[in-house]
Amino acid sequence: MESNNQVWLYPLIIVAGALQAWGPPMNGALQKSLSNPWLASFASFLPVLALLVCVFLCQPKPLPTAEGLSAMPWWAPLGGLIGSVAVIVGLMFVQKVGAGTLAGLTITANILMSLIIDKYGMFGMTQHPLSLGRIAGGALMVAGIYLISKF
Repeated sequence: MESNNQVWLYPLIIVAGALQAWGPPMNGALQKSLSNPWLASFASFLPVLALLVCVFLCQPKPLPTAEGLSAMPWWAPLGGLIGSVAVIVGLMFVQKVGAGTLAGLTITANILMSLIIDKYGMFGMTQHPLSLGRIAGGALMVAGIYLISKF
């Protein structure tokens, strides 16, 4: 059960999720203008890199410790690379399938994979059983994206 002092996180997460819907259409327009999907992907990541460099220069601490680095799983730094797949797929296909279908498919796939990650405690996550309610929620996501893409 979440404590009441974390309730303020939910509006921020909802805003972040809503803003994620802007990314593929914006990146699709970028790809259309630049023609080359790899150049468009690079151009899409440059402002992110610039922002992170500026924030790091302003807030360089805490720095990693030797113990933290040595305990880091080999796959930990690959999250950004994994995320780039979604960016590249989004900018290449959003114009073909539409923003709703693209978002629905990626979010549904994300939810279904997240249920597997939770069930098995992958990537150091706390295990959460695959209950009937979670299965029903996943099935409703699949039904929802079917309806969004069909109509």
